[in-house]
Amino acid sequence: MTYPPDQGRRRAKGQLEAEILTVLHQADGPMTTGQVIERLGSGLAYSTVVTILTRLHAKRQLTRTQHGRAYAYAPVADEAGLAARRMRGYLDERPDRAAVLSRFVGDLTPDDEDLIRQLLDPGR
Repeated sequence: MTYPPDQGRRRAKGQLEAEILTVLHQADGPMTTGQVIERLGSGLAYSTVVTILTRLHAKRQLTRTQHGRAYAYAPVADEAGLAARRMRGYLDERPDRAAVLSRFVGDLTPDDEDLIRQLLDPGR
């Protein structure tokens, strides 16, 4: 059986969430589900996008405000803030924070190490 381009193939886990977050980060303001679908341009079902937006809202990654009979969604943080929240969430899920942080710091480049030192001790 042959499918039209991109149809019949599953996205990687979290890929649609990431695509929707990217669209919302690039927007000038909150967007409705219909606006998100239009911007994605991928022929997704309305219910699929509503589900992802609802999940992102439940994860506190999006705010939502009433917009007529629908909701308009906006990211809680900019992309750097979102990445930081994800990193913090991942760290919070691990039983040995010290081991995770130790590995993270051990894999940093010298420039990143210097940056972290500056952030932790601005008067240095």
